[in-house]
Amino acid sequence: MLGAAFRAFAQELRFSTEVKVVTLLATVHDSRGTVITSLNKEDFLLEEDGIPETILYFSRESDLLLTVGILVDTSKSQAWSIESERRASYTFLDKVLREDKDHAFVAHFDFRVEVLQELTSSRTLLASALDKLAIPRRSSTLLYRAVRDCSEGQMRKQQGRKAIVILSDGVDVHSQTSIVTAIEFAQRADTIIYSIMFNKWPAIADPGSAVLKAVYDARGKRAMQRLAQETGGAYFEVSKNRPIEKIYASIEEQLRNQYSIGYTPERKDGRGRYRKIRLKTRQPGLLAQTRTGYYAE
Repeated sequence: MLGAAFRAFAQELRFSTEVKVVTLLATVHDSRGTVITSLNKEDFLLEEDGIPETILYFSRESDLLLTVGILVDTSKSQAWSIESERRASYTFLDKVLREDKDHAFVAHFDFRVEVLQELTSSRTLLASALDKLAIPRRSSTLLYRAVRDCSEGQMRKQQGRKAIVILSDGVDVHSQTSIVTAIEFAQRADTIIYSIMFNKWPAIADPGSAVLKAVYDARGKRAMQRLAQETGGAYFEVSKNRPIEKIYASIEEQLRNQYSIGYTPERKDGRGRYRKIRLKTRQPGLLAQTRTGYYAE
């Protein structure tokens, strides 16, 4: 109900004053990572390009339509992880999707980017798509292109909450799309990215190879962190103490406990320019997680 009211409010304001209404979805954590769900509008401070903004609309959202994409790295580096990724993704989609209301798609990337199942609410079709995940012989990892293509092709026209879950080691190989462009497309589509770092290689005995792997690991981690941070999502690493099942449960909790915030920018110029957003809480020790900016239209 609140989500529908806000959409009507935003549409009316946009057409009556021709002023862009910027909407944000935010999640708030404490220092232990616990999701905080009890804040009010007055608990937040918002700035755009350093200029304080007035929050015109605020609500705690759990009922907005959800569109989620599962984007799986099927390059050779993920051969040791693909089955656990598949099983956990089944469970996640089964839990998070509400019947006849939410939609999801499944895509993969290696030397190509392919959508295995277009947006659907059918768990059967989504499970069938996940069954098709396979590791090809040909090498390449078109991570950034995959984010760009899925943001534009699957997400941009959708309404409500939109999230892409990436399962990868974060190392892009041979993509002609940069990480900057990938993030721009996700931001223009108002899509949050949750990145799950899979790095399940066997132990490497050769010192030279081990050093090279460490370099690639660090590069992949930085990329996955950046994709999540700049779109308002979260970064996770799969480990023995934090298996993918627990990570998916955390993502589900975040998607179900978001704050919806709307404002009209004080500055009316700069069409097409990137504008930086800073959202924080008045309460110390709390971290507000939302996208870092948007492109003015």
